[in-house]
Amino acid sequence: MTAAQDAPGGRGPRGILRRRSVEDALAAVDDPSRQLRRTLTAWDLAVLGVAVAVGAGIFSVGATAAARHAGPSVIVSFLIASVVCGLAIMCYAEFASTMPVAGSAYTYSYTTMGEFVAWIIGWDLILEMLLASAVIAKFWGVYLSDAFGLFGVDVPTVVSLGGVEVAWGPMLIVAVFTALLAVGTRLSTRVNSVFTIIKVGITLFVIIAGFFYVKAENWTPFVPPAEPAPAGTSGLHQPLTGFLLGFEPTTYGVMGILSGAALVFFAFIGFDVVATTAEETKDPQRAVPKGILGGLALVTVLYVLVTVVVTGMVSYRDLAASDSPSLTTAFVLVGADWAGKVISVGILVGLTSVLMVLLLGLTRVVFAMSRDGLLPRAVSRTSPRFGTPMWLQIGAGVVVALIAGLSEVELLEEMINIGTLSAFVLVSFGVPLLRRSRPDLPRGFRVPWSPVLPVLAGVACLWLMLNLTTLTWLRFLVWVAVGAVVYATFSYRNSMLGRGRPVALTESELEGGAHG
Repeated sequence: MTAAQDAPGGRGPRGILRRRSVEDALAAVDDPSRQLRRTLTAWDLAVLGVAVAVGAGIFSVGATAAARHAGPSVIVSFLIASVVCGLAIMCYAEFASTMPVAGSAYTYSYTTMGEFVAWIIGWDLILEMLLASAVIAKFWGVYLSDAFGLFGVDVPTVVSLGGVEVAWGPMLIVAVFTALLAVGTRLSTRVNSVFTIIKVGITLFVIIAGFFYVKAENWTPFVPPAEPAPAGTSGLHQPLTGFLLGFEPTTYGVMGILSGAALVFFAFIGFDVVATTAEETKDPQRAVPKGILGGLALVTVLYVLVTVVVTGMVSYRDLAASDSPSLTTAFVLVGADWAGKVISVGILVGLTSVLMVLLLGLTRVVFAMSRDGLLPRAVSRTSPRFGTPMWLQIGAGVVVALIAGLSEVELLEEMINIGTLSAFVLVSFGVPLLRRSRPDLPRGFRVPWSPVLPVLAGVACLWLMLNLTTLTWLRFLVWVAVGAVVYATFSYRNSMLGRGRPVALTESELEGGAHG
């Protein structure tokens, strides 16, 4: 690394491979007009992680993966996904304790792999969190309608305005949490903590109740033998590895466990969001690792317990016969219809807090990229009163509300996984790169057995990516291509690093420098 790269504001190599110095990344937080307040603790971060991971997925994703991919061995799928996530999250913890700056994988890649790679991963994170926010909001509206039906409330959740069908539920919940986040991250996390405690309590109640219906024979065979996929399943809807190797589409068996792991990884997407709040955390060197890893441990236990219950209550064949297999389906099949009401409340509460964390993560990534000049820099201004990017938060909320209320965004659900996994890959490989180039940096947390564990984490995440469907990969490549065009036409020319300017400079200072 050259001296120019080491110095704050150093320009490094010219072109798309120019890297930002760690000092410059840390100095970015000193711009008073673009400064986030440090108000969060390790507890807040753990709650954020649990909040975003324990949502509707805990009541549905395990049942879906069991029914259509792995059978009872979906328990192994969850363990694989949690181990892979744990390895990657340790890499996030090391970076966040070294560079407690907003931006998550985008910021870390900027200092280790160069501007273009950072741009692409930031662009992917925007896709991940934008789609995840809209999908979760959409599902919230669907489950609100279901809850109305279960409790006998006759209120339409979809209205027609000028011939356009509008789902008001998703738009309402996005508006509420956009307002909370705009006026303060601390207030939002307090509200979020209440919702999280409630939904964890509901989850534990459902697990305990479900154990009374468990029958050991439903776990046999634990790994169902592989069988041909349902008629009409095209190669585009099978894992990319199978498509490239020319395999016929199948379900169950060993490939079912792996494709199930790629699917249930959706349950762990929120932990990269927690890392991007490092800039708003008190004592981030200690709080971020504790918060992220503690939240992941609790989430893994909850998911495995729910999966053990749902596969033990009924046969995976019975789940597969349902149009939308879920934990509710399992309770209905054993005659415990009462559980539907409890689970519907749990899902609504769960999705509420998931949405809040995703909206927070979306704006923090856009905030970091705009502060660096890769997106319009005016977007990164923070409110002097609230210490949040208020107008950015409102703008993001409007976009998410419109997508969720007016489109069928749930069709793009797998795109969320591939965006998350691509970020995990780069962060994992970035740890040994930063260790080699900057061994002098103080690190509040260090991944053990580096570079072996970080490289293993990156390879494992890449393997899960390859087990997503071919159609998902094609859509992902289109998004990356669009991002490359945006970078070439706007971001490359407006990058603060490319202009040789420290990102902590205010607009007036920039103008003064230009005139001088």
